[in-house]
Amino acid sequence: MSTSTSILQCFLTSSDEINWHSSHIPTHQSLSNPSSLIQANSYFFGHPQWAKTYFESCHRSARFKDRWQAAMGSWDGKVVVDIGCGPGNLFATLGGSPDVLIGVDVSAGALEMAEQIGYTPLLADAHKLPFVSEFADLVVVNATLHHCEDMAKVLTEAARLVVPGGLLVTDHDPQLQAWDYKGLALFLYEVRLPFYKFVLRDLYLDSEQRTHLLATEIHHQPGEGVTSDLFYQNLEPLGFTVKLYPHNNDIGAEALDGNPGKPPHWRYRIGQRLSGIDPSSSEAALSLMCVARRDKKTI
Repeated sequence: MSTSTSILQCFLTSSDEINWHSSHIPTHQSLSNPSSLIQANSYFFGHPQWAKTYFESCHRSARFKDRWQAAMGSWDGKVVVDIGCGPGNLFATLGGSPDVLIGVDVSAGALEMAEQIGYTPLLADAHKLPFVSEFADLVVVNATLHHCEDMAKVLTEAARLVVPGGLLVTDHDPQLQAWDYKGLALFLYEVRLPFYKFVLRDLYLDSEQRTHLLATEIHHQPGEGVTSDLFYQNLEPLGFTVKLYPHNNDIGAEALDGNPGKPPHWRYRIGQRLSGIDPSSSEAALSLMCVARRDKKTI
């Protein structure tokens, strides 16, 4: 029995639901008939070059690390589940020594990269996780909810895994209020790609990469995104104390003091002002971080 197999079997509802032999990565039966969105995520984040670029450039800054460490504390010695782990950006940035670090994703290619840096991988759909309830000290969901068809379902599935007294942390999902473009702002957003190609070259991706990336981000566009209600209404009934921190990504632990950081890039500010959104307000912050602790059970 491999080390990955023995680790995972401790936390599964049924080992029979896992195909241990279909590939190098253990695969849950929930992916036997993947949706088109899951296929898009699998392809994009498993693409050798695109995954490498994502791993090297996204969620790797010192401010990102500072914010996350302030939110979750140390994960040393803990059982951690990283849902939507991709190629392993979170652990690669934060480091540390979790006792168990399980990475769940729909992309086998991404999980192979994550395994190389210390994750125990499982190929599974975040909407239907094969784990027992209340076994993880810490569940992390970074830049994942907006790639999923049913964000509320994924959120409650993640919450189900958290032990009493444990922590659920999500981040880097677009805040709907900041992206609620209307009228001219919405038009400019829809015609932005040629502008990127010829004026803002640092934002331009080749057409194939851009097409596949956009296919994965169904809740990262005008009129889509996470809201405070998504977290409060789904987590509080499960016994979580929820704290939310809107921020503009390029900020560290100050985000947890209510500081969203500098207003977003001017291209976002234009869209927000044209839509009646104050770019200096917390509602205009591009991302919404959630730090939710499950209440300890009392006898």
